[in-house]
Amino acid sequence: MNKNLTVNPIGKIEVNNDIIYIRLDKEYISGLKELSDFSHAEIIWWFSESDKEEYRNIIEVESPYKNSPEIMGTFATRSPFRPNPIALSVIDIADIDLNEGIIKTYYIDAYNNSPILDIKPYTPSLDRVKNPIVPYWCKHWPKSIEESADFNWENEFNF
Repeated sequence: MNKNLTVNPIGKIEVNNDIIYIRLDKEYISGLKELSDFSHAEIIWWFSESDKEEYRNIIEVESPYKNSPEIMGTFATRSPFRPNPIALSVIDIADIDLNEGIIKTYYIDAYNNSPILDIKPYTPSLDRVKNPIVPYWCKHWPKSIEESADFNWENEFNF
């Protein structure tokens, strides 16, 4: 197996006050064709702010969650400290400008200028699990992105 993989960013995330833009590089703009028929998309992006060699060696972390076990494997968290700092976020598509290659959204848990690796349409038949099982410490969390907007997340994290 080839240990080195080549990943090419296709654009970047631009945070501008309350509006977020997913801006694609020119050569990828035509890939947005027909995405506007979807209400949501999955954005795969690079945790560029956390891309340090020492962070890539962290496979156990102090829990970022208040009610969870004290030490957790990084794969049981959404921590940016992981062997490959890849992130996945589901966004609502507020608008798409096909001429400029911009997806407008109102929220993504990413940093300004984070590189985008890929975009996939959100489809419930492939991306939604009807009755997922989660640990006791997060069973009370919202069941959807829409419900998350009104949830008090500050009570859930140790930071």
